[in-house]
Amino acid sequence: MNRQTLTILPVTAVGKWSVGLILAMPLLFFFGAAFARWLYPSVPAGDTILSDIAVRPALALTMLAGMASGIAAFITAFVAVLEKERALLVYAAGLIGAFLIFFLAGELLASYGG
Repeated sequence: MNRQTLTILPVTAVGKWSVGLILAMPLLFFFGAAFARWLYPSVPAGDTILSDIAVRPALALTMLAGMASGIAAFITAFVAVLEKERALLVYAAGLIGAFLIFFLAGELLASYGG
């Protein structure tokens, strides 16, 4: 019987991508918050995402890239686990990505659902 052992670091390319994407997410959020303080301290937020991109493009696009990175980390972690990746960091990346998706779904339901 072939027994899989649990490791810390991923060995597959997809697993490494998931860990890299989840590490990029807080960095992008940090830079987005820094842009809010340094570049746009007196610029009000737009009413929609598109209007926010128009008035504060560096901030909005950096934050959107951070969210996309977290969602992509969840998807790649899911694929890596399906490909028999057994690394703790891949499981952590998937869990953090799932929390981000859960948070974003709650935000969308709260703002558009009523």
